[in-house]
Amino acid sequence: MRQFSRAFAALTVCVLCAGAINVSAATKGSENQEKLDMLGHQIRTFQQTTWHFQRLMGVSLSPTTGDSLRHLGVTGARTALVRWHRLAATTRRRAEHPPHLAALLCIHRYEGSWTDSGGPFWGGLQMDYGFQAVYGGWLLRTKGTADHWTPLEQMWTAEKAVRSRGFYPWPNTARSCGLI
Repeated sequence: MRQFSRAFAALTVCVLCAGAINVSAATKGSENQEKLDMLGHQIRTFQQTTWHFQRLMGVSLSPTTGDSLRHLGVTGARTALVRWHRLAATTRRRAEHPPHLAALLCIHRYEGSWTDSGGPFWGGLQMDYGFQAVYGGWLLRTKGTADHWTPLEQMWTAEKAVRSRGFYPWPNTARSCGLI
């Protein structure tokens, strides 16, 4: 009977220890999932910022690795976060300086307000609906006419036109600015 009591006591200790290990592992797994969720949210924010400015500039979107956060783990997710943070900052800085910024600001000086909603021309560079559809189609679909776009979005839309047509969409103001 004494041996049985010792064996039962030892078995009870083992069961209690195993339960404590499982609770600890479950708690650790839950903490990791919370960290991954937080990191995932931050990564998605920087991805969206990067892709917004890349679409705006008309350049290819940066790809993801395609790996899930669970596959990356906390360490890999932190590395991905640093990468996307740097990429978002670099892309934003580049987007804030369109190649023909000074010329477009000169044209704007002779055109309407950035929020000019008086059709048939909208925004600070007086873009008609067809112009907006051709050079800023995704902005037109997502935000409406140019009077709802930021000045930077309006300038990058105009920049796309300048690449293919020069400054001729603004014949009078471009001439006043010495651009044609």
